[in-house]
Amino acid sequence: MEIWINPACSKCRSALTLLDAEGADYTVRRYLEDVPDEDEIRAVLDRLGLEPWDVTRTQEAAAKELGLRDWARDESARDRWITALAEHPKLIQRPIITADDGTALVARTDEAVQDALSRRKS
Repeated sequence: MEIWINPACSKCRSALTLLDAEGADYTVRRYLEDVPDEDEIRAVLDRLGLEPWDVTRTQEAAAKELGLRDWARDESARDRWITALAEHPKLIQRPIITADDGTALVARTDEAVQDALSRRKS
């Protein structure tokens, strides 16, 4: 599994602590440094079963500067949102875990991390 983190984020650090405590085999991706491109964002959104506006941190300064609150939230605007996330990765909700079973989840709670762990291949 892979976990997208911002090391400054307490939820990310908590998720890593739990993964370590469970002895999980995972790869860390510091997505602010190793920025996902638009195709990677699309793939993760597909795995999450979410739309880009569902994983956008709308309280970030960049979101306010871009006026994201006023952007359409429909299929016609999807690519625009994905481009914004690729160009401003700080807008991506975190942590995101891509589980071994092909799914992904936003792991902001211990329960979500446990859910990801339960999806490990036996």
